[in-house]
Amino acid sequence: MNRKYFLLSLLILFTISIAAQEKKAGPVIANYGKVWQIEGQDYKIESDTELKVVFDIMNSPEDTSALNRSIETAARFLNMHAQNGVSKENMKVALVVHNKASKDIITNEAYIERYGIKNPNAEMVQQLMDAGVDFIFCGQSSLSRDFPIEETISGVQLSLSAMTALIQLQNDGYRLIKF
Repeated sequence: MNRKYFLLSLLILFTISIAAQEKKAGPVIANYGKVWQIEGQDYKIESDTELKVVFDIMNSPEDTSALNRSIETAARFLNMHAQNGVSKENMKVALVVHNKASKDIITNEAYIERYGIKNPNAEMVQQLMDAGVDFIFCGQSSLSRDFPIEETISGVQLSLSAMTALIQLQNDGYRLIKF
């Protein structure tokens, strides 16, 4: 009988442990960017330091109904640091979008016309822009992939090229993260 209670106790502890390990979104981006809470960090975050980051976003899923997880990385960055005491004001985030990811920043109307469905990334892109994230679109990709700036979500900025934007942002103190 004791063994039965021991095994039941282990099962309950395991279940509680799994439940406590749930990923969580917010507080900056409510619907995207779920992250794990990390307890007992040895390498501490300096919450008063300004974090300036640029994400190089060039890939996109072949499935036109799929969310671009590379774009969602910006939401994870914002949420994980905010959950750990870094203020939104101390996080400066930019995404340089080019190549296959060009389709992920077009309006729902343009996406429906091209792919027959709403842009699965439109809401996430809008939430990121509402949080102050800059989206910079490569002019070379705009022309070579036939995605005119007029078809992009309002607020997307057009640059000469992804290379130019990446260099300028790094010259301005942004650190490149490429996933």
